[in-house]
Amino acid sequence: MRTDLFDYELPASSIAQHAIEPRHDARLLVASNLSEVPFHRLATILEPGDLLVVNRTKVRAARLIGRRVPTGGKAEILLTKRVDPRYSDEGRWEALLRPAKKLGVGAVIECGAITAEVLSDPVEGVATVTLTTGGDIEEAIADAGELPLPPYFHGSLDSPERYQTMFAKTVGSSAAPTASLHFTQQVVDDLVAWGVEFAEVELLIGLDTFRPMTDGRVEDHRIHSERVIVGSDVVDAVERVRETGGRVVAVGTTVVRSLESAATSDGRIGTFEDETDLFIKPGYRFGVVDALITNFHAPRTSLIVMIAAVLNDRWRTVYDHALKEGFRFLSFGDAMFIEVVR
Repeated sequence: MRTDLFDYELPASSIAQHAIEPRHDARLLVASNLSEVPFHRLATILEPGDLLVVNRTKVRAARLIGRRVPTGGKAEILLTKRVDPRYSDEGRWEALLRPAKKLGVGAVIECGAITAEVLSDPVEGVATVTLTTGGDIEEAIADAGELPLPPYFHGSLDSPERYQTMFAKTVGSSAAPTASLHFTQQVVDDLVAWGVEFAEVELLIGLDTFRPMTDGRVEDHRIHSERVIVGSDVVDAVERVRETGGRVVAVGTTVVRSLESAATSDGRIGTFEDETDLFIKPGYRFGVVDALITNFHAPRTSLIVMIAAVLNDRWRTVYDHALKEGFRFLSFGDAMFIEVVR
C-alpha cells in the first residue's frame, strides 16, 4: 500500500485552535450512518453491558528549554521516552533536540536544575540523552519542564491541565490520549448509571505515532515501540463483557493498540506488560476491540491507517463528511464513534 493512499486535504481552518468548555460539548459523529450527537449524550449510542476502556497515562512536562554549554545558545529538549532507567541513577532518555545540527555527541545543555548530555548524534532530530539533577529526576522535570502541546496547536489554554484527561494518573507520555479529553465526571456518571463499565490500560505515548509517513510503502513505515500495561482487571472485565454479549469499546487509538497487543491466538485476551510496535493496517483482524471512540487524525499518519483498517475505503467518505459539516480536527477537536465490522 502506498502512503499517499492515506493522504487528504486538511484545511487549517478545520484544525481546532481552542478547547471547548465544557469538554463534553464536543460533537460526536457516528460513522455507521453519519449521524451526530453531542458527546455528553454518549450513553445514547452505547448499551448497558458495554465496556469502555481508557488510557490512564498522564502527559509529562517533557519540553525542557535550556542553554548550551559553554556557548549559551538556546536549546530545546523534548523527552519522548525513558529508555533505560538502569543505565545510571538518572537513566537514559530518547529526546527530540533543537537545533539538532548543533547538538552532537557530547553536547551539554543546562535546563534549570537539570543537566543534559547528548549521547548519540541526532537522526531526524532524535537522539539519546542523559539527565542529571540533585534530586528526583521526575520532580525536576515537573518543575523545569512545560507540557508539549501539539505543534499544530497555535491557540492558548486557560490551564495546562486542559491537556490532561480526567483519567490521567501515570506520568510518562509525550502526548495526551486525546479521545479521552472529551470525558467529564457528568458523562462518566451518566454512563455508569446506564450500565456501562470502565476499565483502564496504560500506554506511554511517544511522538512517533503522530509523525506523517514519508513517501513510499506503508509496510516500510517503522512505528517505534511504546510501553503498555494491560492488567488482570482489564482481562477480567473483557471476559465479563464477552459472557454477557456487550461490546469492548476502546477510547482512543492507544487503547486499540494496547488491547490488540494483549490479544491471544485463541481469540481471547491476556495480561500484557511490555513494549509494543503493533502497526494496525487494512486487512488486520481485530481480536478484542468491537468499537472505537477517536478524534479526527492528521493526513498520512499511522493513525489514519488504523482508521482505514476499521472503515476500509469508507474512511474517506466519513472524513469528507466531517470536513463538509465543520467538525473540528486533531487534538482539541471533535470525536467519532466507529464499530468494527467482522
